[in-house]
Amino acid sequence: MGGNTFGNTFRLTTYGESHGSSIGGIIDGCPAGLHVDMEEIQFNLDRRKPGQSAIVTQRKEEDKVEFLSGIFDGLTTGAPIAFQIKNENQKPKDYSELKDQFRPSHADYTYHEKYGVRDYRGGGRSSARETASRVVAGAIAKQVLLKYGIHITAYVSAVGPHKLSKSYLELNLAIAEQNEVRIPDKAFAKSMIDYIKSIRKAGDSIGGAITCVAKGVPVGLGDPVFDKLHADLGKAMLSINAVKGFEYGSGFSGTSMKGSEHNDTIKLIDDKISTDSNWSGGIQGGISNGEDIYFNVGFKPVATIMQDQNSIDTEGNEVTVVGKGRHDPCVVPRAVPIVEAMTALVLVDHLLRNRTMKL
Repeated sequence: MGGNTFGNTFRLTTYGESHGSSIGGIIDGCPAGLHVDMEEIQFNLDRRKPGQSAIVTQRKEEDKVEFLSGIFDGLTTGAPIAFQIKNENQKPKDYSELKDQFRPSHADYTYHEKYGVRDYRGGGRSSARETASRVVAGAIAKQVLLKYGIHITAYVSAVGPHKLSKSYLELNLAIAEQNEVRIPDKAFAKSMIDYIKSIRKAGDSIGGAITCVAKGVPVGLGDPVFDKLHADLGKAMLSINAVKGFEYGSGFSGTSMKGSEHNDTIKLIDDKISTDSNWSGGIQGGISNGEDIYFNVGFKPVATIMQDQNSIDTEGNEVTVVGKGRHDPCVVPRAVPIVEAMTALVLVDHLLRNRTMKL
């Protein structure tokens, strides 16, 4: 099985399955001399972990990360950083009936056809539990980026048909962490919590969208042609479980605009080149232009629902997949730190490609 490593200069390789003994990874290419804030890493893991509120899966995992190498006296040494997170609340028997069944819209069938064997316990390697390792690496990447004044913030901007109408520029993004849905609008958050609870009560699931903003990104990150910055951001987002769409800047709304409306007029303010608008989303020609980078990520409804569904088994027989277990009615709130982490991995990778860095 390939495809377990992400990045070029700053690289993350992850391992582990949903109900295995542990998950974890190895970070290669992290500069030496970075003081690692362990509390910040755990804070990000806590934002992603299951069981944190009434609107997410009730699987109980502490998600405490243990570092095995690459950090000495609180500083990165430049050596590979190995870490693990033990799986403590395993219930593989919850999935025993699915051993020979293909769940609708899951990776069961494709894994079975490609590899001839699959770990049916919670999806194994295809489980979103793997993303905890990305959050660890992303938290370290964010600490590197802060040395250069780069800040990344993501928030939920839509749940099902209910969407925030305001731009990120009109919102106080700091209050997003003050509610369970991670929406920076208190009134909207209350209605969204009630909506997700109603979806859960019906035994169903719902999708949504996350908006991410990166501020302080310098001019020059990204390379022409195949390594465009927005192309790498797109790949990063689309590698996250349940993601179905990615758009940056004006996105699809830009297709209905005229060039005279969409062009970002260039100006000089205090000897700094800037633009009047930012329909480009901070990236032009695949290279950052110094403006805010912002984009939206669309998530489908979680495939596992508490309703019976028609399917087939490994022998081609028709079966009924019975809905049960512990699952998110809406994965979007827990995906916010994952989107931030993958954004950080892309930006730090391009930053390190661009220059020799000593902290």
